[in-house]
Amino acid sequence: MHFEGIYTPVITPFREDYSIDFDAYAAHVQYLVDAGVHGLMIGGTTGEYYVESHDERIELLKVAREICNREASSPAPQIIFGTGSVNPDASIQLAEDGAKYGADVLLVATPPYSLPTQRELALHALSVDRAADMPIMLYNYPDRMGVNMEAEFLDRVGQSANFCGIKESSGDINRLHMLARDYPHIQVSCGMDDQALEFFAWGAKSWVCAGSNFLPAEHIALYRACVLENDFRKARRIMSAMMPLMRVLEQGGKFIQSVKYGVTLDGRVSGEVRKPLRGLNKDEKRAMAQVVQTLKTTIARIEADTASSENAAVVTDSTATDTTTATAKKTGAK
Repeated sequence: MHFEGIYTPVITPFREDYSIDFDAYAAHVQYLVDAGVHGLMIGGTTGEYYVESHDERIELLKVAREICNREASSPAPQIIFGTGSVNPDASIQLAEDGAKYGADVLLVATPPYSLPTQRELALHALSVDRAADMPIMLYNYPDRMGVNMEAEFLDRVGQSANFCGIKESSGDINRLHMLARDYPHIQVSCGMDDQALEFFAWGAKSWVCAGSNFLPAEHIALYRACVLENDFRKARRIMSAMMPLMRVLEQGGKFIQSVKYGVTLDGRVSGEVRKPLRGLNKDEKRAMAQVVQTLKTTIARIEADTASSENAAVVTDSTATDTTTATAKKTGAK
């Protein structure tokens, strides 16, 4: 399994009675597919999996799979299905059903709150692997789960080739260095938004970014500049334009609420958040709207500047070619 591009951890729109609005969800998934994201993460933290039932999580997977299966004209996004749960047995059941209902990859995280040792964590991950026998992306997020996936864990899960990626969300840049140097067989995916440029510079080719729920083109622009164009000068300009968004998304611990409001600003139904979370207030909404507008305008200008420079270079090359040809004709050069 190869991970490359922008992977969106998809939101779950809830109605006012907190039931899932599957129509709004389907419309949002279709929007992301049409926008050209490379992967969909169903049942991630941004999707509020921790307040959803098993059946709800599987239904979200089924809807996404059905929509992606329609994309016959172009490669459909990969679907990564989250198996996170406090209860390891629930994770195993999610893995089994994820394989059954069309996930391409499983996301395996640390069971939160229990604080397992590295050996215990590895045994859990290997149990999930045995239950489904399919590609796995690990999810290292110690701030939420309480435990880091250390070298001992990575060495133990290396028994299985199914562990082919890791979404690294620790925020510790030294872990990126360690993963890139010591575990090159595990593809590193950026899971810490404000470090995306550093991840790409160290060879990562994928970014799991919640902001792509409402700014897919802008996030794809950074991936394209870093991975496809190898233009880190342009990439630094794009990343600089994105940094205010990173700060707003983290305002007062309202990350998911901010992402959902971003979807609302973009004209789609994002719905409510489930308790214990609460929505943004007026001041927070205003700040979010201003940052998003500035970001879109700035990155559009960067893209336009690049296109103008490329066009100018083409014209210069063409003029030089015409001049050379004319000179050759005058001198009889072959």
